[in-house]
Parts: sequence; C-alpha cells; structure tokens
Amino acid sequence: MQYGGGLTEHHDNAAGKIILAVTLAVFSGLVARAALTDPGHAILVGIIVLLVTLWTNEGLSLGVVSLLPLMLFPGFDILSLKVTSTYYANPIIFLFLGGFMLAIAVQKTGLHQFLAQLMLPRHAKTVRSIIFSLGLVAAVLSSLLSNTTTALLLLPVAIFLSDERVFQARFVLAIAYGASIGGIITPIGTPPNLILMGFLESRELQAITFVNWMFLTMPLAIIMLVIMPWVLCLGLPQKHHKFDIHEEKPHMTAEQRKLSYILIGLGLLLLLNSRIEPWYGGLGLNDKLIMLGFGLLMFVPGINLLAWKDTRSIPYEIIFLFGAGFSIAGALVDSGLAAVIAESLQAFSQLHPFLLILLVATLITFSTEVTSNTALVSLAVPIIYSLGELAEISTVLILMVATICGSYAFMLPIATPPNAIAMSSGALKVKEMMKLGLMFNFLGITLVTLTAWFFWRSFL
Repeated sequence: MQYGGGLTEHHDNAAGKIILAVTLAVFSGLVARAALTDPGHAILVGIIVLLVTLWTNEGLSLGVVSLLPLMLFPGFDILSLKVTSTYYANPIIFLFLGGFMLAIAVQKTGLHQFLAQLMLPRHAKTVRSIIFSLGLVAAVLSSLLSNTTTALLLLPVAIFLSDERVFQARFVLAIAYGASIGGIITPIGTPPNLILMGFLESRELQAITFVNWMFLTMPLAIIMLVIMPWVLCLGLPQKHHKFDIHEEKPHMTAEQRKLSYILIGLGLLLLLNSRIEPWYGGLGLNDKLIMLGFGLLMFVPGINLLAWKDTRSIPYEIIFLFGAGFSIAGALVDSGLAAVIAESLQAFSQLHPFLLILLVATLITFSTEVTSNTALVSLAVPIIYSLGELAEISTVLILMVATICGSYAFMLPIATPPNAIAMSSGALKVKEMMKLGLMFNFLGITLVTLTAWFFWRSFL
C-alpha cells in the first residue's frame, strides 16, 4: 500500500511538471507570435521552450523528451519526418557510439581503477584537491584529444572514487567541466574551434596559428581551472571522507595493458589526423570513423575485451539527446528563424565594443544550452561575422569570443558533449547541473569578456 501511494504521488508530480512545461510553451509561443511575423517561428519557439522545460524539470525521462522532435516538428510542419530523422543519424553520434564502447571496456577491465591511482597525486585526499586533479587531467587531455573522447575515457574514474552519489556527481562534473575548459586550449580540442578555423580560411581572414591559439587561450583556461574546485565544492558535506586512492604502486593486468596500448594508439592516430595549419595537413581520415572503428575493435577475436551483451549499458538516451539538439539547430536554419535572429542582432552593432563582446558572450553561452555547441557555433559564426562587419570591432576577435563561449556552456546536458557524458553516468541530476552550471556560465562570460577586451584585442 505504501509503495502504491508513493507511485501515485510520483505520477501526480510528473503530470504537474508536464502541465507546467506545456503552459510555458504555449505562453512563449503567444509572446513570440506577437513579436514575429511568421506563425511557424512562434510555434518553433514554443516547441523549444517545451523541450528545454521537460529536460530541466524531468517531467519525462531524458530519452523520451529527446525523441519528441520526431513527432513535434513534422506534426507542426516545422520539418518533415525524413529531414528530422536524419539529424538523429548525424556522424558525430557514431563518434559517441565508439567512445561509449571504449568507456565500457575501460570499466570492464578495471583500467579506470589503475588510472585513478596513477593520475591522482597521493596528497589528493580532500574533495577539493581531487576535483582539481580530475579537472586538470581532463583539461590537459582535452587539449590534445577531443574533449568528447577525454570525458568518455575518464568518466569511470570519477565513479570509482566514491560510493556516495553526492561526491560522484561533483567528480563527474569536474571531468566534464575540465574537458570543456581544456578543450579551448588548442584548435583540435573541440569541434567549434575547428569550425572557426575553417571559417577564417574560407573567408581569407586573419589566420590563428596553433601556437598563437594556445598563447591566447591558455591564461583563460588556467584561471577557470583554478576557480573550478571552489565552485564545485559548494554545498558538499564537510565531514571527513575516505576515497579509493591507494598508496601502493598500481599494477596493470594483461587486459588493462592490452587496452592501454589500444587507447594510446587511438590518441596518437587522432593527433596525427589533426590538421595543424599551416605546417601539417593531417592524415585526412574521419575522426568519427576512427572512434567507431576503435570501439568495434573491442569485439575482434584476439582482443575480446567486450561481448555484444556489454553494449546494453550504452546510454542511448544521450544519443537521442544529441539527435534532438541537431534537429533544433536544423529547424532554426530551415525555418528562417536564424536569419530573423541575425537581423535583430545587427541592431546592436552600434554598441560600445566592450558591451558588444559581453552581449555576444552572453547570447552564445545561453543559446548553446538548448542545442549542441557544434551545431550552434556552425550556425552562429556566419551571424556573428555579419554583426562584426557592421561594428567597430575586429571580426576575428568577436568570432573568437563566440567560439570559446560555445564550449563554455555548463548548465544543460545538451549543450556540450562532456555535459551529456556526465549526465550519462547516472550520478547526476539535471537540476544539479543547472544550479552549478549557471555559476560557471556567468564565470565564463565574465572571464571571456575581460580576456577578450584586455588581452586578445592586442593580437586579433
């Protein structure tokens, strides 16, 4: 009887959250209808508000909400089902699939336990020192590999360190946020960086060399990494807690050694495949196929690190989540709402350059929360470029601000791959990510704006 009563209460609570989401969506659509001439644009605004609200208040499960665009976009004539469904097969999803397979292999072999002992210094006994160590390792690796790959491979380490969910959640966020923070350090750390480099090349704008990029972004990343442990420790219990960090020298098993060689090979291949303009053109291979190929390698006879039944633990709801993010970005472009947004932004071109930088940083950071950062930066770069041409400011500078802020969105799982991977751990709730991520959003906006104004402006 008690169980049944709790279940009814849960259903009532979920129903209330769904009603709230629908109410906000209808209200937002009506407000948008008064401001926009195209009724389809107002409907799209309402749908986006509905999805974001349900992702936030968890009125429906993450996977269910992420599949709603397949019904809502065709149903309201925003996109056809054929077009919408293609976004759920975006090539980056196969990168995730391969990465999840590798992460499962890491966990199955216990390599994450070896890594935890190897990477974390022996003095890292406090929560703050462990968070800093995890964030630093994630940041360094993300500057060389993609932040997606780094977050996938380090996630089991965070879960291993403690059995208490409150600590697991902060450790998982340390890896996710550290990967996002470190991903900006080099042009190859995250896809938005490569999108900007490609755009500058296509427009024959001032190129940013690999070394110059690191020179510009390193101070910003270091400051963020130093502040991160203090923010992530807010609200944690102050009692002494023992973490699974052992004093003895770790030893690898045969399977762990085999997997470590494979991961080192993956890292070297991804590094060799990265273009470092103007010196090195890369191997020309597809990173997504490389990741998927190494994931499938886990099943090959002679390696045999995974069996197909192990793939049951792949968090498919995260894959659906990214499909939803790409479909939202596609709907914004195909419906013409993105063009309307660009036109409205041009009215701000007369702002003081400092205020314009602050506006772009704020707009991109919070816009990224409702779609993938790769999709948003692809959409925003040409819009911000047009805005920069009208303003009294370097277009390369304002594009750099937009690109970096595309990676510095910390509130929702859909915003960046590391956020989504953190959510896939099961140790974290969306509300927790929102609460802490909001502080990091404002921190990122402030630091990017100040760095751009006082530092980047002298070089770009």
